[in-house]
Amino acid sequence: MSKWEKLLGKITELSKDLKFAELKRILESYGYEGRKPGSGSSHWTFRKQGKSPITIPENEPIKIVYVRIIKDIIESEEE
Repeated sequence: MSKWEKLLGKITELSKDLKFAELKRILESYGYEGRKPGSGSSHWTFRKQGKSPITIPENEPIKIVYVRIIKDIIESEEE
């Protein structure tokens, strides 16, 4: 099993030990562009043409609510 498949498996299983860098990698692979606003904000906003923006805090561990959002994105992109 490749690293990518393991990472997607962690998302689909709603793992609680995901890192921000992993979520960022997944979103970017699905065409989202991430931007971190200035002035010390810990939140990143990811945008993709035709999709609602997603804001995720850079804090770790990543809360399960954000993992669910990414899981929904993966499922909708694979349809």
